[in-house]
Amino acid sequence: MTDFQRLLEALVGGNVEFVIIGGVAAVAHGSAHVTVDLDIVYRRTPENLARLAAALAPHAPYLRGAPPGLPFAFDVETIRRGLNFTLSTALGDLDVLGEATGGGNYDALRPRSESRQLYGLEVRFVDLDTLIHLKRAAGRPKDLERIAELEAIKQERNRS
Repeated sequence: MTDFQRLLEALVGGNVEFVIIGGVAAVAHGSAHVTVDLDIVYRRTPENLARLAAALAPHAPYLRGAPPGLPFAFDVETIRRGLNFTLSTALGDLDVLGEATGGGNYDALRPRSESRQLYGLEVRFVDLDTLIHLKRAAGRPKDLERIAELEAIKQERNRS
């Protein structure tokens, strides 16, 4: 079970620059679907890579699905050489993305995001139109299933 509050506390407390996408963003916009992981797009500056590595270090980040015992260190060099990571942590599953399919990097997504309170923390979520676009671009069956609900939420907001 993912402890969303503690994951977000670690990221926000570590001053990591990120935007939430995926299921948590959908729930923030009113989706009734349950999600099991946190998906973020992080800023790829050297300073933010260091903050990201430091924020997650106490929570034992490891490549999700990798065999136990595989040598892996989620450190600045690993993040710099990689881009997108699907991690298991002591707090639950976290997808750490340098770029989101169809949406680009942090600098492209930040202007298409909004700030909200979640668990008493100020965090950024992609806006509803961008979330729908990201779900379409991902094209996975589970993402395509969510689009109808997100479109209905959008229509309801437009009526209000």
